[in-house]
Amino acid sequence: MPVKLICASHSPLMEGARPDADLERRARGTFASLAEEVRAFAPDLVFVFYPDHFNGFFYDLMPSFCVGVRAAPAGDWGNGQCEFKLPEERALSLVRGVLADGVDTAYSYRMQVDHGFTQPLELLCGSTDRYPVIPVFINGAAKPFPSCQRTVALGRAVGRQLAKQDQRVLIIGSGGLSHDPPTPQMGAVPPEVEEFLISGRNPSREARARREANVLATGQSLARGEGPSLRLNPEWDRQLMESFRAGDFNRLAALSDEEILREGGRGGQEIRAWIAAFAALSEFGPYDAQVNFYEPIDVWIAGMGIMSAAPKSSEGVAAR
Repeated sequence: MPVKLICASHSPLMEGARPDADLERRARGTFASLAEEVRAFAPDLVFVFYPDHFNGFFYDLMPSFCVGVRAAPAGDWGNGQCEFKLPEERALSLVRGVLADGVDTAYSYRMQVDHGFTQPLELLCGSTDRYPVIPVFINGAAKPFPSCQRTVALGRAVGRQLAKQDQRVLIIGSGGLSHDPPTPQMGAVPPEVEEFLISGRNPSREARARREANVLATGQSLARGEGPSLRLNPEWDRQLMESFRAGDFNRLAALSDEEILREGGRGGQEIRAWIAAFAALSEFGPYDAQVNFYEPIDVWIAGMGIMSAAPKSSEGVAAR
């Protein structure tokens, strides 16, 4: 079965903040070039491993993993009108297979997906509804997190299910690398913020605008070398990307919450989406991977990395 992987950082600030013009041109140009590859590959099905940012998942019920059987946009950062093509029976088949493989995952008939899911579809697929897509949520915002070892197991279980199908599949991992956005943390905020973290779905337009303005201001402060957010960490990012390129799953599975927070900030926990995506690809055998782009972009609050990969076997990139 032909399969292709793209993992990419995301940032909602790509639409509201402008870095150096040449830097932005290269970043967007890389997305555009990969979008052409996706168009030529013409996937029958897209899987997106993605994190949420307290837009669709909250502490009232926080799964480690969740497969979307049906989904709607959470409405953050202007994505409220997005539409999706979710193949319901295919998603349920995935859930059954992963559960039978010994990995517990939740599933949802009313999943709310945020920019971590919609942005890579828009940048790489041209729109959110161009191809049938299955969202696979991995908790990277609400402590305690699933271990990276368990995340590898999830990815491999998904990959084994994909390998049984005769379809062209695009695997996307969305999130990371190092970044430290102003995400509130349970136990370190006042009661009204805790209540938001527990049940903050569908906020008012004014509340959402305040939250998004705070993120924009954080990016501007980071670009000036100010503010409380951790600095981006290019050295850690590049080491991680080398681990992905080399398929060093022992190193990736051994990553601890503490190391990720220390080196990659609060948003660095999203690297689990990349881990699961590459683990899924590894079930198709040895792969070739490359770094298509990397730059630390402060104003986007993102160690902005993009990688692509495919199996070494010609079967993984066969013509349609």
